[in-house]
Amino acid sequence: MNLTYSTAGESHGPALVINVSGLPAGVQVDESFINGELKRRQGGYGRGARQRIEEDTIEVLTGVRLGRTTGAPVTLVIRNHDSRLDDTAKTPPVFRPRPGHADLAGSIKWLTTDCRETLERASARETASRVAAGALARCLLREFEIQAFGFVRSILDCATAVAVDEHNWETIRGLRDASETYCPDTAATERQCTIIRQAKIDQTTVGGLIEAHIFGCPPGLGTCVDWRDKLDARLAYAVMGIQAMKSVEIGLGKDVASRPGHEVHDAISFDSEQRQRHTLGFTRTSNNAGGTEGGMTNGQPVVVRAAMKPIATLLRGMPSVDLNTKQTQQSQYERSDVCAVSAASVVLENVAAFEVARVFRDKFSGDSLTETRAQFEAFMKYARLLPLEEPHTRLA
Repeated sequence: MNLTYSTAGESHGPALVINVSGLPAGVQVDESFINGELKRRQGGYGRGARQRIEEDTIEVLTGVRLGRTTGAPVTLVIRNHDSRLDDTAKTPPVFRPRPGHADLAGSIKWLTTDCRETLERASARETASRVAAGALARCLLREFEIQAFGFVRSILDCATAVAVDEHNWETIRGLRDASETYCPDTAATERQCTIIRQAKIDQTTVGGLIEAHIFGCPPGLGTCVDWRDKLDARLAYAVMGIQAMKSVEIGLGKDVASRPGHEVHDAISFDSEQRQRHTLGFTRTSNNAGGTEGGMTNGQPVVVRAAMKPIATLLRGMPSVDLNTKQTQQSQYERSDVCAVSAASVVLENVAAFEVARVFRDKFSGDSLTETRAQFEAFMKYARLLPLEEPHTRLA
């Protein structure tokens, strides 16, 4: 069964609903871990008042018994404390669309001059659902020692040059968790907080770069057979679906265009001492490919980076029009954040992890975790035994 998920719910509706299908039976559902990821998504310097109202935690409605998945679809609910969608005094119509938001396009699409119904679903509140789905999928990945790590690379023009790899990421995670902006660099964090404070004074917003690494993937997840099932294509599709993302890079990303081939491609070597690792003994001195080649994992960490634009809701507004009168006015203000880059890094981490879990299930199916593990172990066994037969036998 394919691993997939869907989300439903509005920003100020009663709840967010997440339905995840395709998990094998027997996966331990770590609710404290999932809730911890939801709490991280609510944090970060520059967030707005909404985060002081909500206390995002999951309720498990279906697909779990005695703490483990049953093989049936898993339905999760996140209740909204700020539920006032039908209270027009508290959630009035929005007739002046915000540049950069879904307001104008959605209103025209649904033939209305009230942007409210569009913005309620287009809101980044929906990303809580995607974090929950990704964190649930990570419960499966952790059974196979596959781990995800995300952080903030930059806010506005203040970036960290920290290099993350499979040996230091847990240490760097501690630095990230101690940072108000989720950036594992003390000096950069201080500068980023200053930038956000100034943006609030200027009644504007700021964006930045976020980055996620997935460690422990064996070679061969994904495919080169069908372009729709390439892992890097799935990652790009999923990450661009996160609200406010405007670009996605895998590995070296756009910088491959300015370097010659010998400075881009990652040379391959073999170390028999590492044969038992998930890399099967194949080693690289660089990871410019970001862990994928030909749409498949190559044993190196999967690295995906995304650019988040500044939030479209500005306290001072921007030139817009009243959709009823067509007269020029400032765009309407909706309670929002000055900077949500920190939160977006949590969303990226979990969205990327879900896509890795998706291709993992494509390769290692099975109705139960026991079957999935058996398939995984059989594959790793045969991969370590390559070549399975003599070359002349294969060519005969």
